Amino acid sequence: MSAGHSGGALLLCLDMQPAFLKAVPDSDLLLRRCRLAIAAAGGLGMPAGFTEQVPAKLGVTDPGLRALAPTAPVYAKESFSAFADPTARAQLLGSGTLEHLLLCGIETPICVYQTALQALDADVAVTVLSDAVGARRAEDARTCLAALARAGVHILPVETVFYAMLGGAKHPFFKAYTELVKSHA
Repeated sequence: MSAGHSGGALLLCLDMQPAFLKAVPDSDLLLRRCRLAIAAAGGLGMPAGFTEQVPAKLGVTDPGLRALAPTAPVYAKESFSAFADPTARAQLLGSGTLEHLLLCGIETPICVYQTALQALDADVAVTVLSDAVGARRAEDARTCLAALARAGVHILPVETVFYAMLGGAKHPFFKAYTELVKSHA
């Protein structure tokens, strides 16, 4: 990600549905970090999107999270990877402009892991926002994040990624971003 520019980048928030959040330890912290990522992306003009795993059975994305990007597309899926779902894949890759995918959400060893690998296979660079992903089992998540890093995925915290995009204190969104960071700690 080049400093101060989000061209060709998309923040994809995976399966942040209450049915899954209930099973993830520290889900309140996870929600705060995902909110920070979505708000930061919005402030920088970076598009966001959401996936929902079988929403007819498992419900929709957390309403507070959705409210931060109400016009963002939502990709309903039955596959674990967003790129394994033909409709979502076509929408994500259809314009040919997606160069970098930022991932947050759940669950790290399943949907995050598979989406990241399939994005790489589609020649899309991937950054997993390490403090904005969650799992039922922390050990599984650590193992999968390490495997993703070996595969070429960037594993970085939300603040690191977005401060790098800002590039410095002169960026017009810098002050608002620092306030977001404080309010979502």
